[in-house]
Amino acid sequence: MKRAMDVVLACLALALLAPLLLLVALAIALDGGLPVLFRQQRMGLGGRPFRIYKFRSMVKDAAAVGSYQTAQGDSRITLVGRFIRRTSLDELPQLLNVVKGDMSLVGPRPDLPQQQALYAPADWRLRCSVRPGITGLAQALLRSAATPQQRLELDLRYAREHSLSLDARILFWTLGRLSGRGAN
Repeated sequence: MKRAMDVVLACLALALLAPLLLLVALAIALDGGLPVLFRQQRMGLGGRPFRIYKFRSMVKDAAAVGSYQTAQGDSRITLVGRFIRRTSLDELPQLLNVVKGDMSLVGPRPDLPQQQALYAPADWRLRCSVRPGITGLAQALLRSAATPQQRLELDLRYAREHSLSLDARILFWTLGRLSGRGAN
C-alpha cells in the first residue's frame, strides 16, 4: 500500500511541479552552469547502494574541496543554492528516486556509505529495514538543526514505529517546516 501511494503521489507531484522544476534547473544553469543535477551514492533498503538525485546547490566538484556535510555559511553553496536549500527545492528531483523505487516519500534520510560507521551493527540493520525517504522524523521535527545523534535516534525510532498514519503526520509536519527555518 505504501509503495503504491508513493508512486502515485510522486508522479502527481512531478506533473504538477514540472514548471517549477524547469525554472529551478534554469536558475542553477544560469548561476553556475551545467550540470543542474547532483548525483551521489547513498544507502537504501537492505543496505543496497543507489544514486540519489538532487538539484545542485553547491559549486561544481564541491566534494573535492570539503566535507560530505555542510556547515552554516559553507562557501561552496551558490547563491541559487542557498535559496533552493532554504526552501527544500533542491530535494524535488528525489521524486524520481521514489518512482524508481530507491526511496519513499517518508523514511529516514538516505545515508552516505561512510555513515554506516556511526551505527552499531544491529542499529544499521534496523535503519536499513525501511526504504529511505525524502523526509523523515528528523526533518519534520528538527529540520537541519538536528544533531547527528538526534538524527540517528529519530531515524531508528522511525524504523521501529513506521506506519501509514505516522507517514501522514510526518508529511503534514514537513509541509509546516517548508518556511525555511533551520535549513542550511
